[in-house]
Amino acid sequence: MAPVEVVQHANWSPYDNNGGTCVAIAGSNYCVVAADTRMSTGYSILTRDYSKISQLAEKSVMASSGFQADVKALQKNLAARHLIYQHQHNKQMSCPAMAQLLSNTLYYKRFFPYYAFNVLGGLDNEGKGCVFTYDAVGSYERVGYSAQGSGSTLVIPVLDNQLRSPSPLLLPPRDAVTPLTESEAVDLVKDVFASAAERDIYTGDRVEIVVINAGGIHREYIELRKD
Repeated sequence: MAPVEVVQHANWSPYDNNGGTCVAIAGSNYCVVAADTRMSTGYSILTRDYSKISQLAEKSVMASSGFQADVKALQKNLAARHLIYQHQHNKQMSCPAMAQLLSNTLYYKRFFPYYAFNVLGGLDNEGKGCVFTYDAVGSYERVGYSAQGSGSTLVIPVLDNQLRSPSPLLLPPRDAVTPLTESEAVDLVKDVFASAAERDIYTGDRVEIVVINAGGIHREYIELRKD
């Protein structure tokens, strides 16, 4: 009996499902993290209802784009380390501490890195919104806003134009938070996703918006175009 031949697309790669868009905006007392729910490979949509957002701690939320198997492995690794931290310290890890843990975890795998591009958002110890943006090997920076994924090149110019957040490297140092109110930030996120969905085939279907503030974590969804 002849062996079964597996035929794959000429340009297929196990790392193809890296589309989608993740956005985070930090305010004076809140943080908004959002991502679309489409997961696709090339021109094929695998699912229209896949969450790219993971809650890592009480006030820390991570949105990730990239190879989803690596993203899941990274999330499980962070969850295990956070559980150990809770047993040792009897408290939840703060968002800046989680940011450092994520950086260390990615850097540890730098020679065979997770194919995951992350943005971490939440509240710091003073109750201010914070956003940390990463590359694949753990280099990170605290910023007022960030975007990752295939639609980030469309989103970042709009955010730059609307927000112009100060750099945390300025002297004297200034808070890396945006001047928007919470409702204005949510409205801006909806606008940039609607725009990105018109021009990026990997972004679409629905947007999951997570708002972190002193009252807890709240979610809402809006529909995007399906084609």
